[in-house]
Formats: sequence, structure tokens, C-alpha cells
Amino acid sequence: MLPAGFRLTRRDEFVAVLRRGWRSGRSRLVVHMHCPAADGAPRAGLVVSKAVGGSVVRHRVSRRLRHLIAPRLEGLPAGAMVVVRALPPAAEASSAELGVDLDAGLHGVLRKAGATRRG
Repeated sequence: MLPAGFRLTRRDEFVAVLRRGWRSGRSRLVVHMHCPAADGAPRAGLVVSKAVGGSVVRHRVSRRLRHLIAPRLEGLPAGAMVVVRALPPAAEASSAELGVDLDAGLHGVLRKAGATRRG
């Protein structure tokens, strides 16, 4: 479980990340990241829609993603806001497969953010 201070909870935060942030897609999920401020703890939110499956499947995917994202938050820049959007193939994926996709997605958005700030 993500502690309360590390969660995105408001709709406007999700919208800001999805509209203004960087995006890196994988086969089972898409990672969005936005860094509006250089201070504060990194925070994360999940989007698992009905396209992924029924409520039992969605909650299983959400639990797996929460468990995977929690230890990875410390490697993110201060003030970063991350949204992980699960795609339908996430329903059949193992935790290890989701972890590989999450790591690749985070690496992709961090690379894009670094290139944007330097250039």
C-alpha cells in the first residue's frame, strides 16, 4: 500500500500528468510522468479501467501495480507525479512481467524528461 503522502488523489492532478507530462508505453501499461515542482515527495496514481476486466481482475492488477510502484518512488525526482495506466493485456500478466514493463516505462519517461530539460 502506498502511504497517503505518496498518492495522487485529485482528478486535476491526474489530468495534469496525462496532458502535460511525458509518456512511455509498453505492451501492458503506459507510464506518464510530470514534474511541476522540484520539491516534495514523488507521488503516484493508477488508472485501471473496465477495459482491463471485471472488478476482481482490476483490483488484482491494481494491487500488483501498487506493490511494484512503492519501492520505485525513491528513484524518481523530487516533486514528480507518476500515473501508471494499465492496458487490457495487464490482466493476464504476472507480477514479474508487470515489473519489467514498469521499469522500462519509468526508464523511458526519465530519459525523455532528462532530454527535454537539457535541450
